[in-house]
Amino acid sequence: MSAEAGPRRVRADAERSTTRILDAAEDVLAVDANATLERIADAAGLARATVHRRFSSRRALLAALTDRLNERYLRALDQTRVSAAPPVAALHRLTELVFELKVANQAVMELTTDPETGITALSEEVVAGLDLLFTRLREAGEITAAEPAWCRQVYLAIVHEAWRLPADSPALAGTTDDPAGVLGARADLTFRTVLGALGGGRPQ
Repeated sequence: MSAEAGPRRVRADAERSTTRILDAAEDVLAVDANATLERIADAAGLARATVHRRFSSRRALLAALTDRLNERYLRALDQTRVSAAPPVAALHRLTELVFELKVANQAVMELTTDPETGITALSEEVVAGLDLLFTRLREAGEITAAEPAWCRQVYLAIVHEAWRLPADSPALAGTTDDPAGVLGARADLTFRTVLGALGGGRPQ
């Protein structure tokens, strides 16, 4: 074994342990938002000391979960092709993916979100991707609002409010009891509302 193989193996083991902890945390916190690090360690099948070495506190664990969530937002932006796809189509597809993320990561989002605004702390890369999308919408004449940061804030606020609507809300009229149908209705409502709020002339 080379001199470098040992450190590489240690790093790989540490990365696997971290992944196991974060996976377990997502599962456990979905059931009990107040779960302790010790309970998460048990669910991960790791010694409690191992978890405490990776995450010195619950706050540090939530920060790591926020980073992971931002990575998923970045993947959604990549799938949407915000820099190349027609911007209206990109906005609609991104909104669908954002609501899918909310379903899959609901517990983590609730724990890492500002309770007043409903907005999760977004990384600089995610913010840049959103701002690029709204810049392209403006350049294409799809919206009249000129400030990308303002557009982003409006968008995230409307996503939050659409998410909070009960499934039987008149605003979601015409949907079925199928969760996928309700989710699609939330995305469509958000899409139309955002374009209208930002001065869009051709909401679809």
